[in-house]
Amino acid sequence: MQTLLFILSFFSFFSNPEKPNVKILSSGFIYEKLPTPECHASTLVETENGILASWFGGTYERHPDVNIYTARLTNGKWSTPEVVADGIENKDFRNPTWNPVLYRNSDELLTLYYKEGPNPKEWWGLYKTSDDEGKTWSKAIQIPPGMLGPVKNKTVKLSDGTLLHPSSFETNGVWSMHVETTTADNQKWQKIEIDNGDFHAIQPTVLFYPNGKLQMLARTQEGVIGTTWSLDNGKSWSTVESTGLVHNNSGIDGVTLKSGIQLLLCNPIKKGRNKLSLMMSMDGVNWEEIYVLEDQPKGEFSYPAIIQAKDGTVHLTYTYNREKVKYVSLALE
Repeated sequence: MQTLLFILSFFSFFSNPEKPNVKILSSGFIYEKLPTPECHASTLVETENGILASWFGGTYERHPDVNIYTARLTNGKWSTPEVVADGIENKDFRNPTWNPVLYRNSDELLTLYYKEGPNPKEWWGLYKTSDDEGKTWSKAIQIPPGMLGPVKNKTVKLSDGTLLHPSSFETNGVWSMHVETTTADNQKWQKIEIDNGDFHAIQPTVLFYPNGKLQMLARTQEGVIGTTWSLDNGKSWSTVESTGLVHNNSGIDGVTLKSGIQLLLCNPIKKGRNKLSLMMSMDGVNWEEIYVLEDQPKGEFSYPAIIQAKDGTVHLTYTYNREKVKYVSLALE
């Protein structure tokens, strides 16, 4: 009887969860003194030595001097940003770099995926690995042609150990998202196509549900966040459709918490990037705004990244007026 009551109360809570209180644990900028005039597209991963962040920065997006930077949060303090990847081809020519994605493949392996090329229509994917928690990195390895790796949001590990990389292409004015898979050591690249339907969708983020059910949410040109579902652990996906969430055609990111709660960071406005909100859902269909991180008359607060640490705390970063990367840690109570 007690077991039955526990099960009933468990499902009652998760089918009708109360709106949690968002407690901000810390908030600030990764750096105060600008290492570059502009920055964008941050990413996060937890290491044994603290939270590691990465982003691209340079004179401006698309400028050949744009490099990939990292900084580490240890004991409440961020390290000085360091360049860890660039697009230097030779002494006379270099390309801009783009959209880093950090992922911890195993206790021994950390990967930094990123892009190089003149623009998103012509860029290609590369990655570097580290066996010392991101202190040093290998030489760049090019991802096989026809693949790009994770385009903006984090790689995830499936229940069978496969890595799933949420990806997308921009070709001839058409946006389309897909997924790529590899082994845990970044080998055996394969591409799984997705029917984008009536949507121009890119930069998906992956959410998890029981029994091998997955969801991806994505930025679209159609004024809403798009979604696609998999019922077979990522082997196949439904046609992209609308979530009904109004959005401004900018980067998003989400994470599935250990509790089963789904969190989504997005700009829930039709135009501009001056509002950034944290949304919550239990089923990926019904979403509620639980915290507003930024809501200003003007400015850009965009391209968020979000992860959950081993201790249950949530960590996020986002572009702050293209000048800084803002970092926030929080807990749901």
